[in-house]
Amino acid sequence: MRKFVNQRASEMKPSGIRKFFDIVSEMKDAISLGVGEPDFITPWNIRNAAIRSIQRGYTQYTGNRGLPALREKISQYMRERFNAEYPAEHIIVTVGASEGIDLVMRAICDIGDEILIPDPGYVSYIPCVQLAGGTPVPVRCVKENGFILTPEALEAVITPKTKALVLPYPNNPTGGIMTKAQLEAIIPVIEKHDLLVISDEIYAELTYGGKHVSIASLPRMRKRTVVINGFSKAFAMTGWRVGFICSPEEIDAAVFKIHQYTLLCAPSASQYAALEGLSDGFEGRFETVEAMREEYDKRRRFMVKFFNETGLECFEPRGAFYVYPSTAKLGVSGEEFANGLLRAEKVAVVPGDAFGEAGKFHVRCSYATSMKNLDEATDRIARYVKKAYGRG
Repeated sequence: MRKFVNQRASEMKPSGIRKFFDIVSEMKDAISLGVGEPDFITPWNIRNAAIRSIQRGYTQYTGNRGLPALREKISQYMRERFNAEYPAEHIIVTVGASEGIDLVMRAICDIGDEILIPDPGYVSYIPCVQLAGGTPVPVRCVKENGFILTPEALEAVITPKTKALVLPYPNNPTGGIMTKAQLEAIIPVIEKHDLLVISDEIYAELTYGGKHVSIASLPRMRKRTVVINGFSKAFAMTGWRVGFICSPEEIDAAVFKIHQYTLLCAPSASQYAALEGLSDGFEGRFETVEAMREEYDKRRRFMVKFFNETGLECFEPRGAFYVYPSTAKLGVSGEEFANGLLRAEKVAVVPGDAFGEAGKFHVRCSYATSMKNLDEATDRIARYVKKAYGRG
């Protein structure tokens, strides 16, 4: 039956994140620091809004773009929260930010088009580019620069075939962010080569020690920037599967056609829930989001301190909810460390090379779990490092 399988799909590697998650799900007393999913329960008012929509019989398809009221709120949210102007008519509500990534790649990629992707970066970018017929081109980002994109790194990989740049900040897996000044530094390169920017801002609300800056808010950039965002991380709504795309008019038209023929619309109950989340936010100044971010910040500082004291040099993340410690000084790859830790202590972390070749000597650990779990997990990690490598 292999002859019936698409070659691109056949050659694609399984998700490096899900591999460890699946193992842990069947392992008694295991602790997972693998999957990036908030341990917070969706706030009650948001859940209740979905329940009310079902009770009222709002269970049909919505329009393909999503509820008009929700799109208006998203437009307001982008304008007031991030100073990015996108009218509701150029916003599409999607089945999570993941659908957004897939839709945009299919909308822009012709065979052979090169799409620049920061390395390390989220696992879905490369497969989505490949499935769309494009060619993913890694852009190496290093700890010494805070894992940001630099003008020099971009110039080094741009060719006449380069069409777009993925800008995933705050970054998964590193937790790196790009400041306004750092974004401004790469804009001349983007304009010089006439590149489209695909800004994945799913962790925008989870920025520590400052406020997220959307490149779409900077001069001349909105017209060449597609913003992908959603409710999964900041609103603790992973299972609801609701995200959104904000696009320039021409890109929006292409994305919309593909969305119409594939997913049709996001689940109606999820859209009513998302609408409540945004409505409550503007009235209450996003107090629930702020409270979650403060808790993540405590965990962030705890994890960075632990890894540095244990001998796994750890970059201090300023966004998202991951730490990205290095295993280089232990003399092992992230893959070897993760497998050994799982076998010896039943703690799951994700090998860094799941996010690109630059992560070979790293692991990613999510701190989107309780302090109780983090305390126990770090005790087990410390024990493993001491026994296996004589460190700590």
